[in-house]
Amino acid sequence: MAPYEALYGRKCISPLFWDEVGEWNPLGPEIVQEMRNQVQIKRDRMATVQSCQKSYLDTRRRDLLFEEGDWVYLKVSPMKGVKRFGKKGKLSPRYVGPFQTLEKVGPVAYRIVLPKYFGKIHDIFHVLSLKKSFGQQEPHFLDPKSIQLWPDLTYEVVPTQIMDRKEQQLRSKTIPLVMLSWENLLAQDFSWERETDMRKFYPYLFG
Repeated sequence: MAPYEALYGRKCISPLFWDEVGEWNPLGPEIVQEMRNQVQIKRDRMATVQSCQKSYLDTRRRDLLFEEGDWVYLKVSPMKGVKRFGKKGKLSPRYVGPFQTLEKVGPVAYRIVLPKYFGKIHDIFHVLSLKKSFGQQEPHFLDPKSIQLWPDLTYEVVPTQIMDRKEQQLRSKTIPLVMLSWENLLAQDFSWERETDMRKFYPYLFG
């Protein structure tokens, strides 16, 4: 008698045997074939579940297709003082452009014509990083010449004005905070920052 059977009063169903528990003792090719059959059943069931999940998602998803010569905007991410503070603070994504599509590269990627001042930025982008241009543009579209874009499609923004002040009370100390507006960003991107850091790196805000 196996230890599991002695402890629980029934035989153990191991990953190598999913059949009903009984006294059948398969040997050699029989156990190998049974294992293969059961593994295939599990794979078929998993494939069915994944197919259902994909169909649910596809009902609300639309394919983004661009033709050669279409004008598109490129999604970029403003970062709060990455180089200055050594910490990342990603804000809401923005779009720069427009740029012209050159060709489709693979099922979900496009090559676009980038200006020379973009430097070493690769010119192939996933379709989710692009937005079609339709003439009248929204406020969060930026002039690419107004920012210094990095190869990972981020750029550094600087604060322009102190909008509010408050103090954060901790156990043993009080930390003064300031709410800042950021260059080329909307009110939804106002953020609270430590006043000591802002005085050190952006003294012009307190002049």
